[in-house]
Amino acid sequence: MIKLLAFIMLIGGAISLVLGILGIFGSVALMLHPWALAIIGFIFFIAGISMLKYRRDTDEVAADNNRRQ
Repeated sequence: MIKLLAFIMLIGGAISLVLGILGIFGSVALMLHPWALAIIGFIFFIAGISMLKYRRDTDEVAADNNRRQ
């Protein structure tokens, strides 16, 4: 479940980062402020990558707890 959330954050962050950067340089007209979209996209992209790298999935944690008992 955690890896699924991280993957969604990664994809959503990448999309909003690209749209924000294109909005900053004037290639795309957006309804939102392009700087805000780029900053939020960057935060979600970095958070998604770090969650995929360092978090163990809930299934793995449950399996480890069952083995210990």
